[in-house]
Amino acid sequence: MGPFLLKRLATFVATLLVASMLVFAVLELLPGNAAEVILGDTATPEAIAALQAKMGLDRPPLARYLDWVGGWLQGQSAESISYGTPTAELIAERLRVTLPLAVLAMTLTVVLALGLGVYAAAHHNRAGDFGVMAASQLGIAVPNFWFAILLILLFAVKLQWVGAGGFPGWTEDEGGSPGQALLALALPALSLALVQAAILARMTRSAVLEVMREDYVRTARAKGLSRRQAMWRHVLRNAMIPVLTVSGLQFANLVTGTIVVENVFVLPGIGRLVFQAISNRDLVVVRDVVMLLAAIVVIVNFVVDLLYAAVDPRLRRSQA
Repeated sequence: MGPFLLKRLATFVATLLVASMLVFAVLELLPGNAAEVILGDTATPEAIAALQAKMGLDRPPLARYLDWVGGWLQGQSAESISYGTPTAELIAERLRVTLPLAVLAMTLTVVLALGLGVYAAAHHNRAGDFGVMAASQLGIAVPNFWFAILLILLFAVKLQWVGAGGFPGWTEDEGGSPGQALLALALPALSLALVQAAILARMTRSAVLEVMREDYVRTARAKGLSRRQAMWRHVLRNAMIPVLTVSGLQFANLVTGTIVVENVFVLPGIGRLVFQAISNRDLVVVRDVVMLLAAIVVIVNFVVDLLYAAVDPRLRRSQA
């Protein structure tokens, strides 16, 4: 496990370093003056020069990059142009909404996908299988923001079970409670989960069917195990290896892909922060949020690699 872990750790660090360089290069080194973009065409040269000095744009790019990375490593971040507060505080506040939303959506995704995928595989080429595949194809074809609008029309407008948007907060000091907060996240999480569950259900079905055709499964059946017993004892553990990989990638997508859904439900999360920062031309916030989202994707992939090795010992031995 040691060599495998060291290789993955080195890849993880190198990927984060390359990602930081790309994010910095795209937002800092492209043609154009960031201060002019933020202030607009009507800004005076003096105002542009003052903002350039405040943002450090009058310094060499390498020095600015090292200051940016070094500041984050020391727990310090740049100050937002439009909000006047450190970006770390803004991001931490918005993550209190986005991360629970992503976790709730991923939980719904796994529950729906595993249940439907295993059911479809167990009823291969029967009505249940065809029904699940048809529903999953519909789920893949329809974008999550359209699901969000339909859920609002059904549960908020017609049935009036929940509000159409907004977030009450997690505590009484914020004007809400954990129960109210989870209820506000229920519809956004469901709209995100439906698309991801459709993809994962098809993957689960294919993986389960492939394992069910293996010789050791047929041997287990020949020794007297029922179909259900063979499924639980032998099939699911081995079928979960590719499903685990896809699930990790989906969780990263859920965290980074909430921009549209958070704006539909008016949730104060990372996605809405990016949208507002772009509207306000706050490139400092955009840069730090994009780097955070890239880091989340890299971290999730690293964790998935470790879980993949824990589930499949052959991977550890092959890279030892």
